[in-house]
Amino acid sequence: MGPWLRSAGLVAGWTLAFGLLRRALSLSPLPAHVRRDATRTWRWRNLLVSFVHSVVAGIWAVAGIWRIPGAFSDLVHASSPAGHLLLCFSAGYFLHDSFDIIVCQQSQASWEYLVHHAMAISGLLSGIWLNRFVAAGMLSLFVEVSNIFLTLRMMMRLGRLPFPTAYQVNKCVNLAVYFLFRLAPQAYLTWYFVRFVEMHGQGAFLMVNLVLLDGMILVYFSRLLRSDFCPHTRREQGPDSEKKFLID
Repeated sequence: MGPWLRSAGLVAGWTLAFGLLRRALSLSPLPAHVRRDATRTWRWRNLLVSFVHSVVAGIWAVAGIWRIPGAFSDLVHASSPAGHLLLCFSAGYFLHDSFDIIVCQQSQASWEYLVHHAMAISGLLSGIWLNRFVAAGMLSLFVEVSNIFLTLRMMMRLGRLPFPTAYQVNKCVNLAVYFLFRLAPQAYLTWYFVRFVEMHGQGAFLMVNLVLLDGMILVYFSRLLRSDFCPHTRREQGPDSEKKFLID
């Protein structure tokens, strides 16, 4: 089996595995506020799958990149079998989540996620099939450590769970982890690409993705600050606000 076909099989296999995981998690109990509404029920289960991916991919990315000699100084050529498998794993998740959003007719409310997923999938697949920028892909997945706490935050808000102290603690941890595992790695990636990567072919394509992600991350960061730390600046939300996938 050729390397391209093997990689395609791994991505497809992980996509199917996340579909099976979602089906298994659909048997788990739902908070009372969630099970009253079909959209909230879908969103809760979608977040459960996202949480599993974030835990596995975040730990895998942080632990895996330190085992590659010189990974931070050569994000283009540094690679490992485990790193390649991680990129397949996350590409499978983003494909599954895109299908889940589209099939469950949540595209309008979740269009920002679909745009993000399209950029993530294309970037990961280019690294998988060309076997370049694998270390860069692993570094970009440091963001999943931040997503662990961000997803917990969203689930507590969505389910209206009666854990105010846990929410306050998670709110502060989420902000610190956002800096360490989302903003800092993204800033390093951007600096590295500007400084060392030739702007043609795959390098130019990934640089465009990177700049777009920079903008999205800063927008999400402003929403997070406004919602959790400057709530008086929030706009009044209409009756359909809970239909949005992203909860400010």
